[in-house]
Amino acid sequence: MRMMRVLRVALIGVVVAGVMSACGASATGGRTSIDVMVAGDPEEIEAYGQVVEGFEEAQGAVGVNLIEIADRDEMITKLATSFAGGSPPDVFLMNYRYVGQFFAKDSLEPVAPYLAKSDQLSGDEFYPEALAAFRFDGEVVCLPQNVATLVVYYNEDLFSAAGLEPPREEWTWDEMVDAARAITVDQDGDGKTDVYGLGVDPDIIRLAPFVWSNGGELVDSETEPTRLALTSPPAAQAMQAFFDLRRVAKVVPTDVEAESEDFESRFLNGRLGMIMESRKVVPGFRTITDFGWDVAPLPVFKKPATILHSDAYCMTKASEHKDEAWAFLEFALGPEGQRIAVATGRTIPSLKAVAESPAFLGSDEEPQNEQVFLDNIPFIRRVPHISTWPEIEDATHGLLEEGFYLGSGAEEISHEVVRVTRPLFERAED
Repeated sequence: MRMMRVLRVALIGVVVAGVMSACGASATGGRTSIDVMVAGDPEEIEAYGQVVEGFEEAQGAVGVNLIEIADRDEMITKLATSFAGGSPPDVFLMNYRYVGQFFAKDSLEPVAPYLAKSDQLSGDEFYPEALAAFRFDGEVVCLPQNVATLVVYYNEDLFSAAGLEPPREEWTWDEMVDAARAITVDQDGDGKTDVYGLGVDPDIIRLAPFVWSNGGELVDSETEPTRLALTSPPAAQAMQAFFDLRRVAKVVPTDVEAESEDFESRFLNGRLGMIMESRKVVPGFRTITDFGWDVAPLPVFKKPATILHSDAYCMTKASEHKDEAWAFLEFALGPEGQRIAVATGRTIPSLKAVAESPAFLGSDEEPQNEQVFLDNIPFIRRVPHISTWPEIEDATHGLLEEGFYLGSGAEEISHEVVRVTRPLFERAED
Protein backbone atom coordinates (compact mmCIF):
# COMPACT_ATOMS: atom_id res chain seq x y z
CA MET A 1 0.00 0.00 0.00
CA ARG A 2 1.25 3.46 -0.90
CA MET A 3 2.04 5.65 2.08
CA MET A 4 2.51 9.38 2.11
CA ARG A 5 6.07 10.22 2.92
CA VAL A 6 6.68 13.69 4.26
CA LEU A 7 10.19 14.96 3.90
CA ARG A 8 11.35 17.96 5.85
CA VAL A 9 14.00 19.76 3.87
CA ALA A 10 16.68 21.04 6.23
CA LEU A 11 16.77 24.76 6.94
CA ILE A 12 20.09 26.51 6.37
CA GLY A 13 22.40 25.76 9.24
CA VAL A 14 19.69 23.90 11.15
CA VAL A 15 19.38 20.15 11.51
CA VAL A 16 15.71 19.25 11.64
CA ALA A 17 14.82 15.82 12.96
CA GLY A 18 11.66 13.81 12.33
CA VAL A 19 8.98 14.05 9.67
CA MET A 20 5.77 16.03 9.46
CA SER A 21 2.62 14.03 9.95
CA ALA A 22 0.11 16.77 9.14
CA CYS A 23 -0.12 19.91 7.03
CA GLY A 24 0.14 23.42 8.37
CA ALA A 25 2.95 25.95 8.38
CA SER A 26 4.96 26.46 11.53
CA ALA A 27 7.63 28.68 13.03
CA THR A 28 10.88 27.06 14.12
CA GLY A 29 13.74 28.94 15.71
CA GLY A 30 12.24 32.24 14.61
CA ARG A 31 11.85 31.10 11.01
CA THR A 32 8.59 30.35 9.28
CA SER A 33 8.17 27.00 7.57
CA ILE A 34 5.61 26.48 4.84
CA ASP A 35 4.22 23.19 3.55
CA VAL A 36 4.55 22.50 -0.17
CA MET A 37 2.80 19.37 -1.50
CA VAL A 38 3.97 17.70 -4.72
CA ALA A 39 3.32 14.38 -6.45
CA GLY A 40 5.43 12.28 -8.80
CA ASP A 41 7.96 9.53 -9.21
CA PRO A 42 11.34 9.70 -7.43
CA GLU A 43 13.04 11.60 -10.26
CA GLU A 44 10.30 14.22 -10.28
CA ILE A 45 10.39 14.60 -6.50
CA GLU A 46 14.16 15.03 -6.66
CA ALA A 47 13.69 17.89 -9.11
CA TYR A 48 11.24 19.67 -6.81
CA GLY A 49 13.57 19.08 -3.88
CA GLN A 50 16.41 20.83 -5.69
CA VAL A 51 14.22 23.89 -6.25
CA VAL A 52 13.38 23.91 -2.54
CA GLU A 53 17.05 23.70 -1.63
CA GLY A 54 17.83 26.59 -3.95
CA PHE A 55 15.09 28.68 -2.33
CA GLU A 56 16.37 28.02 1.16
CA GLU A 57 19.94 28.78 0.16
CA ALA A 58 18.85 32.08 -1.38
CA GLN A 59 17.27 33.36 1.83
CA GLY A 60 17.13 32.42 5.49
CA ALA A 61 13.72 33.53 6.65
CA VAL A 62 11.50 30.80 5.22
CA GLY A 63 11.92 27.03 5.27
CA VAL A 64 9.96 24.46 3.28
CA ASN A 65 8.44 21.18 4.38
CA LEU A 66 8.22 19.23 1.12
CA ILE A 67 5.28 16.82 1.30
CA GLU A 68 5.69 14.01 -1.21
CA ILE A 69 2.72 12.12 -2.65
CA ALA A 70 2.97 9.05 -4.88
CA ASP A 71 0.47 9.90 -7.61
CA ARG A 72 -2.37 12.12 -8.77
CA ASP A 73 -5.24 10.14 -7.22
CA GLU A 74 -3.60 10.03 -3.83
CA MET A 75 -2.77 13.72 -3.98
CA ILE A 76 -6.36 14.72 -4.81
CA THR A 77 -7.59 12.61 -1.90
CA LYS A 78 -5.02 14.07 0.50
CA LEU A 79 -5.80 17.61 -0.57
CA ALA A 80 -9.57 17.12 -0.28
CA THR A 81 -9.12 15.68 3.19
CA SER A 82 -6.81 18.47 4.30
CA PHE A 83 -9.15 21.17 3.01
CA ALA A 84 -12.10 19.54 4.75
CA GLY A 85 -10.10 19.35 7.97
CA GLY A 86 -8.99 22.96 7.78
CA SER A 87 -5.28 22.19 7.52
CA PRO A 88 -4.25 22.21 3.86
CA PRO A 89 -0.67 22.81 2.74
CA ASP A 90 0.30 26.40 2.05
CA VAL A 91 1.22 25.53 -1.55
CA PHE A 92 0.64 22.56 -3.80
CA LEU A 93 1.74 21.69 -7.34
CA MET A 94 -0.95 20.31 -9.64
CA ASN A 95 -1.80 19.80 -13.30
CA TYR A 96 -4.35 22.24 -14.68
CA ARG A 97 -6.76 19.39 -15.44
CA TYR A 98 -7.38 18.85 -11.73
CA VAL A 99 -7.32 22.38 -10.28
CA GLY A 100 -10.92 23.22 -11.21
CA GLN A 101 -12.45 21.15 -8.43
CA PHE A 102 -10.57 23.13 -5.78
CA PHE A 103 -11.29 26.48 -7.40
CA ALA A 104 -15.00 25.58 -7.46
CA LYS A 105 -14.94 25.12 -3.68
CA ASP A 106 -13.21 28.49 -3.15
CA SER A 107 -10.18 26.77 -1.64
CA LEU A 108 -7.51 28.66 -3.58
CA GLU A 109 -5.84 32.02 -3.04
CA PRO A 110 -5.62 33.66 -6.48
CA VAL A 111 -2.09 34.69 -7.35
CA ALA A 112 -3.17 37.55 -9.64
CA PRO A 113 -3.00 40.28 -6.94
CA TYR A 114 0.43 39.07 -5.83
CA LEU A 115 1.67 38.91 -9.40
CA ALA A 116 0.43 42.44 -10.09
CA LYS A 117 2.45 43.81 -7.15
CA SER A 118 5.56 41.68 -7.70
CA ASP A 119 8.82 43.34 -8.65
CA GLN A 120 10.30 39.95 -9.60
CA LEU A 121 7.68 38.39 -11.86
CA SER A 122 5.35 39.66 -14.56
CA GLY A 123 2.54 37.80 -16.28
CA ASP A 124 3.76 38.73 -19.76
CA GLU A 125 7.03 36.89 -19.08
CA PHE A 126 5.19 33.54 -19.11
CA TYR A 127 3.97 31.61 -22.13
CA PRO A 128 0.31 32.65 -22.48
CA GLU A 129 -0.69 29.06 -23.33
CA ALA A 130 0.41 27.94 -19.86
CA LEU A 131 -0.91 30.98 -18.02
CA ALA A 132 -4.35 30.67 -19.65
CA ALA A 133 -4.72 27.13 -18.32
CA PHE A 134 -4.80 28.52 -14.78
CA ARG A 135 -7.04 31.50 -15.41
CA PHE A 136 -10.48 31.04 -13.88
CA ASP A 137 -13.23 33.63 -14.27
CA GLY A 138 -10.69 35.84 -16.00
CA GLU A 139 -8.22 35.79 -13.10
CA VAL A 140 -4.90 33.94 -12.82
CA VAL A 141 -5.38 31.61 -9.86
CA CYS A 142 -2.19 29.49 -9.93
CA LEU A 143 1.19 30.15 -11.54
CA PRO A 144 2.49 27.58 -14.06
CA GLN A 145 5.95 26.08 -13.71
CA ASN A 146 6.04 24.42 -17.14
CA VAL A 147 4.55 24.41 -20.62
CA ALA A 148 4.94 20.74 -21.48
CA THR A 149 3.17 19.00 -24.35
CA LEU A 150 2.60 15.45 -25.51
CA VAL A 151 5.40 14.29 -27.82
CA VAL A 152 6.92 11.10 -29.22
CA TYR A 153 10.15 9.82 -27.67
CA TYR A 154 11.97 7.39 -29.96
CA ASN A 155 14.83 4.90 -29.71
CA GLU A 156 17.42 5.97 -32.30
CA ASP A 157 19.09 2.55 -32.35
CA LEU A 158 15.85 0.69 -33.08
CA PHE A 159 15.03 3.14 -35.87
CA SER A 160 18.47 2.58 -37.38
CA ALA A 161 18.25 -1.21 -37.05
CA ALA A 162 14.92 -1.14 -38.90
CA GLY A 163 16.43 0.97 -41.69
CA LEU A 164 14.36 4.01 -40.74
CA GLU A 165 15.24 7.68 -40.82
CA PRO A 166 14.41 9.69 -37.68
CA PRO A 167 10.89 11.17 -37.66
CA ARG A 168 10.69 14.35 -39.69
CA GLU A 169 9.22 17.59 -38.38
CA GLU A 170 5.71 17.11 -39.81
CA TRP A 171 5.36 13.38 -40.15
CA THR A 172 1.97 11.84 -40.71
CA TRP A 173 -0.03 9.34 -38.70
CA ASP A 174 0.50 6.71 -41.43
CA GLU A 175 4.26 7.30 -41.35
CA MET A 176 4.27 6.73 -37.61
CA VAL A 177 2.28 3.51 -37.97
CA ASP A 178 4.62 2.28 -40.74
CA ALA A 179 7.65 2.99 -38.53
CA ALA A 180 6.04 1.20 -35.60
CA ARG A 181 5.32 -1.84 -37.81
CA ALA A 182 8.94 -1.97 -38.97
CA ILE A 183 10.24 -1.88 -35.39
CA THR A 184 7.78 -4.47 -34.00
CA VAL A 185 9.61 -7.81 -34.16
CA ASP A 186 9.81 -11.33 -32.76
CA GLN A 187 13.57 -11.49 -32.24
CA ASP A 188 13.93 -15.12 -31.18
CA GLY A 189 11.30 -16.75 -33.41
CA ASP A 190 9.18 -18.10 -30.56
CA GLY A 191 5.99 -16.56 -31.87
CA LYS A 192 5.93 -13.77 -29.28
CA THR A 193 6.74 -10.14 -29.96
CA ASP A 194 9.90 -9.04 -28.18
CA VAL A 195 10.11 -5.42 -29.35
CA TYR A 196 7.05 -3.28 -29.97
CA GLY A 197 6.98 -0.16 -32.10
CA LEU A 198 4.87 2.09 -29.90
CA GLY A 199 3.58 2.60 -26.40
CA VAL A 200 0.54 4.81 -25.79
CA ASP A 201 -2.10 4.57 -23.08
CA PRO A 202 -5.79 4.45 -24.09
CA ASP A 203 -6.63 7.66 -22.23
CA ILE A 204 -8.70 10.60 -23.38
CA ILE A 205 -5.73 12.95 -23.02
CA ARG A 206 -3.77 10.73 -25.43
CA LEU A 207 -6.64 10.53 -27.92
CA ALA A 208 -7.56 14.24 -27.80
CA PRO A 209 -4.71 15.69 -29.91
CA PHE A 210 -5.51 13.30 -32.76
CA VAL A 211 -9.19 14.23 -32.63
CA TRP A 212 -8.12 17.88 -32.97
CA SER A 213 -5.57 17.02 -35.65
CA ASN A 214 -8.30 15.34 -37.70
CA GLY A 215 -10.59 18.37 -37.46
CA GLY A 216 -12.78 17.14 -34.60
CA GLU A 217 -13.50 18.58 -31.17
CA LEU A 218 -13.19 17.08 -27.71
CA VAL A 219 -16.19 18.90 -26.19
CA ASP A 220 -19.20 20.73 -27.59
CA SER A 221 -18.05 24.10 -26.24
CA GLU A 222 -14.63 25.14 -24.94
CA THR A 223 -16.07 27.82 -22.65
CA GLU A 224 -19.30 26.14 -21.46
CA PRO A 225 -19.00 22.43 -22.23
CA THR A 226 -22.03 20.20 -21.68
CA ARG A 227 -20.81 16.95 -23.22
CA LEU A 228 -17.98 15.22 -25.08
CA ALA A 229 -18.13 15.67 -28.85
CA LEU A 230 -16.50 12.39 -29.86
CA THR A 231 -19.42 11.13 -31.99
CA SER A 232 -18.64 13.50 -34.88
CA PRO A 233 -17.17 11.80 -37.99
CA PRO A 234 -13.70 13.43 -37.64
CA ALA A 235 -13.51 12.47 -33.95
CA ALA A 236 -14.74 8.92 -34.50
CA GLN A 237 -12.33 8.45 -37.41
CA ALA A 238 -9.38 9.51 -35.24
CA MET A 239 -10.61 7.24 -32.45
CA GLN A 240 -10.79 4.24 -34.79
CA ALA A 241 -7.26 4.89 -36.06
CA PHE A 242 -6.14 5.09 -32.43
CA PHE A 243 -7.83 1.75 -31.61
CA ASP A 244 -6.31 0.14 -34.72
CA LEU A 245 -2.82 0.64 -33.33
CA ARG A 246 -3.45 -2.42 -31.19
CA ARG A 247 -6.26 -4.32 -32.89
CA VAL A 248 -5.06 -4.08 -36.51
CA ALA A 249 -1.42 -2.97 -36.65
CA LYS A 250 -0.53 -4.75 -33.40
CA VAL A 251 2.33 -2.34 -32.79
CA VAL A 252 1.35 -1.71 -29.13
CA PRO A 253 1.71 -4.34 -26.36
CA THR A 254 -1.40 -6.26 -25.36
CA ASP A 255 -3.31 -5.34 -22.22
CA VAL A 256 -1.70 -8.26 -20.35
CA GLU A 257 1.77 -7.19 -21.45
CA ALA A 258 1.08 -3.56 -20.58
CA GLU A 259 -0.13 -4.60 -17.15
CA SER A 260 2.99 -6.66 -16.46
CA GLU A 261 5.42 -3.95 -17.60
CA ASP A 262 4.55 -0.32 -18.21
CA PHE A 263 5.58 1.46 -21.40
CA GLU A 264 8.14 3.67 -19.71
CA SER A 265 9.99 0.60 -18.39
CA ARG A 266 9.86 -1.05 -21.83
CA PHE A 267 11.40 2.04 -23.39
CA LEU A 268 14.12 2.17 -20.73
CA ASN A 269 14.90 -1.49 -21.41
CA GLY A 270 15.26 -0.91 -25.16
CA ARG A 271 12.21 -2.97 -26.13
CA LEU A 272 9.93 -0.16 -27.28
CA GLY A 273 10.62 1.92 -30.36
CA MET A 274 8.47 4.93 -29.47
CA ILE A 275 6.43 6.19 -26.55
CA MET A 276 3.94 9.06 -26.40
CA GLU A 277 4.57 10.94 -23.18
CA SER A 278 4.98 14.37 -21.62
CA ARG A 279 8.19 15.90 -20.31
CA LYS A 280 8.00 14.11 -16.97
CA VAL A 281 9.81 11.01 -18.29
CA VAL A 282 13.02 12.84 -19.22
CA PRO A 283 14.84 12.53 -15.86
CA GLY A 284 14.32 8.77 -15.96
CA PHE A 285 15.26 8.48 -19.63
CA ARG A 286 18.50 10.33 -18.96
CA THR A 287 19.68 7.27 -17.03
CA ILE A 288 19.74 5.29 -20.32
CA THR A 289 23.26 4.27 -21.37
CA ASP A 290 22.62 1.40 -23.82
CA PHE A 291 21.14 3.34 -26.74
CA GLY A 292 20.50 6.81 -28.07
CA TRP A 293 17.10 8.47 -27.98
CA ASP A 294 15.48 11.72 -28.97
CA VAL A 295 12.10 13.38 -29.30
CA ALA A 296 9.74 14.19 -32.19
CA PRO A 297 6.41 16.01 -32.48
CA LEU A 298 3.14 14.11 -32.61
CA PRO A 299 2.20 12.77 -36.05
CA VAL A 300 -0.43 14.68 -38.00
CA PHE A 301 -3.74 13.74 -39.58
CA LYS A 302 -4.80 17.05 -41.17
CA LYS A 303 -3.11 19.73 -39.05
CA PRO A 304 -0.61 19.84 -36.18
CA ALA A 305 -2.06 19.54 -32.69
CA THR A 306 -0.88 18.62 -29.24
CA ILE A 307 -2.24 18.77 -25.70
CA LEU A 308 -0.99 20.87 -22.82
CA HIS A 309 0.66 19.15 -19.86
CA SER A 310 1.20 22.04 -17.46
CA ASP A 311 1.53 22.07 -13.68
CA ALA A 312 1.27 25.11 -11.45
CA TYR A 313 1.99 26.10 -7.90
CA CYS A 314 -1.27 27.02 -6.18
CA MET A 315 -1.60 28.89 -2.87
CA THR A 316 -4.37 27.87 -0.50
CA LYS A 317 -6.84 30.36 0.94
CA ALA A 318 -6.57 28.78 4.41
CA SER A 319 -2.82 29.36 4.61
CA GLU A 320 -1.72 31.63 7.43
CA HIS A 321 1.58 32.36 5.66
CA LYS A 322 0.58 33.65 2.24
CA ASP A 323 3.43 36.14 1.95
CA GLU A 324 5.95 33.40 2.64
CA ALA A 325 4.16 31.12 0.18
CA TRP A 326 4.31 33.82 -2.46
CA ALA A 327 8.01 34.32 -1.78
CA PHE A 328 8.52 30.64 -2.59
CA LEU A 329 6.52 31.00 -5.83
CA GLU A 330 8.57 34.04 -6.84
CA PHE A 331 11.75 32.02 -6.49
CA ALA A 332 10.54 28.70 -7.89
CA LEU A 333 8.98 30.35 -10.95
CA GLY A 334 11.57 33.06 -11.39
CA PRO A 335 14.71 32.73 -13.54
CA GLU A 336 16.87 31.08 -10.88
CA GLY A 337 14.28 28.56 -9.75
CA GLN A 338 13.35 27.63 -13.31
CA ARG A 339 17.00 27.18 -14.26
CA ILE A 340 17.36 24.75 -11.36
CA ALA A 341 14.31 22.79 -12.52
CA VAL A 342 15.55 22.79 -16.12
CA ALA A 343 18.86 21.25 -15.11
CA THR A 344 17.02 18.22 -13.72
CA GLY A 345 15.40 17.59 -17.12
CA ARG A 346 11.90 17.69 -15.64
CA THR A 347 10.43 20.86 -17.14
CA ILE A 348 9.97 22.98 -20.20
CA PRO A 349 10.08 26.36 -18.45
CA SER A 350 6.93 28.45 -18.43
CA LEU A 351 9.15 31.53 -18.29
CA LYS A 352 9.92 32.43 -21.90
CA ALA A 353 13.35 33.89 -21.18
CA VAL A 354 14.55 30.65 -19.59
CA ALA A 355 12.93 28.32 -22.14
CA GLU A 356 14.52 30.19 -25.03
CA SER A 357 17.95 30.39 -23.41
CA PRO A 358 20.95 28.01 -23.38
CA ALA A 359 19.78 26.83 -19.95
CA PHE A 360 17.12 24.80 -21.81
CA LEU A 361 18.20 24.68 -25.44
CA GLY A 362 21.94 24.40 -24.87
CA SER A 363 22.14 21.25 -22.76
CA ASP A 364 24.52 18.49 -23.83
CA GLU A 365 22.13 15.89 -22.44
CA GLU A 366 19.37 14.10 -24.29
CA PRO A 367 17.01 14.86 -25.83
CA GLN A 368 19.04 16.83 -28.32
CA ASN A 369 16.02 18.15 -30.19
CA GLU A 370 14.71 20.31 -27.33
CA GLN A 371 13.46 22.81 -29.89
CA VAL A 372 10.58 20.43 -30.66
CA PHE A 373 8.91 21.37 -27.39
CA LEU A 374 9.02 25.09 -28.14
CA ASP A 375 8.07 24.70 -31.81
CA ASN A 376 4.87 22.92 -30.78
CA ILE A 377 3.65 25.54 -28.32
CA PRO A 378 1.56 27.31 -31.02
CA PHE A 379 -0.35 24.06 -31.59
CA ILE A 380 -1.28 23.52 -27.94
CA ARG A 381 -4.87 22.90 -26.95
CA ARG A 382 -6.22 21.90 -23.56
CA VAL A 383 -9.13 20.21 -21.85
CA PRO A 384 -11.93 22.39 -20.43
CA HIS A 385 -12.04 24.01 -17.00
CA ILE A 386 -14.66 21.99 -15.16
CA SER A 387 -14.56 20.63 -11.63
CA THR A 388 -15.50 17.07 -12.63
CA TRP A 389 -12.83 16.63 -15.29
CA PRO A 390 -10.82 14.09 -13.23
CA GLU A 391 -13.96 11.95 -13.00
CA ILE A 392 -14.49 12.28 -16.75
CA GLU A 393 -10.97 10.99 -17.39
CA ASP A 394 -11.60 8.04 -15.08
CA ALA A 395 -15.02 7.27 -16.58
CA THR A 396 -13.70 7.20 -20.15
CA HIS A 397 -10.59 5.15 -19.44
CA GLY A 398 -12.28 1.75 -19.18
CA LEU A 399 -14.31 2.32 -22.35
CA LEU A 400 -11.27 3.44 -24.33
CA GLU A 401 -9.42 0.36 -23.07
CA GLU A 402 -12.29 -1.75 -24.38
CA GLY A 403 -11.95 -0.27 -27.85
CA PHE A 404 -8.16 -0.35 -27.78
CA TYR A 405 -7.60 -3.87 -26.47
CA LEU A 406 -10.87 -5.78 -27.00
CA GLY A 407 -11.87 -4.57 -30.45
CA SER A 408 -15.06 -2.59 -29.86
CA GLY A 409 -15.53 -0.10 -32.69
CA ALA A 410 -15.15 3.66 -32.42
CA GLU A 411 -18.80 4.32 -33.28
CA GLU A 412 -20.01 2.21 -30.36
CA ILE A 413 -17.42 3.50 -27.90
CA SER A 414 -17.84 7.17 -28.85
CA HIS A 415 -21.58 7.09 -28.13
CA GLU A 416 -21.01 5.25 -24.88
CA VAL A 417 -18.40 7.70 -23.56
CA VAL A 418 -20.74 10.58 -24.35
CA ARG A 419 -23.58 8.84 -22.52
CA VAL A 420 -21.69 7.91 -19.34
CA THR A 421 -19.98 11.28 -18.99
CA ARG A 422 -22.96 13.55 -19.60
CA PRO A 423 -24.06 13.41 -15.91
CA LEU A 424 -20.54 14.45 -14.91
CA PHE A 425 -20.77 17.55 -17.07
CA GLU A 426 -24.18 18.30 -15.57
CA ARG A 427 -22.78 17.97 -12.06
CA ALA A 428 -19.80 20.22 -12.68
CA GLU A 429 -19.62 23.21 -10.36
CA ASP A 430 -19.07 26.68 -11.76
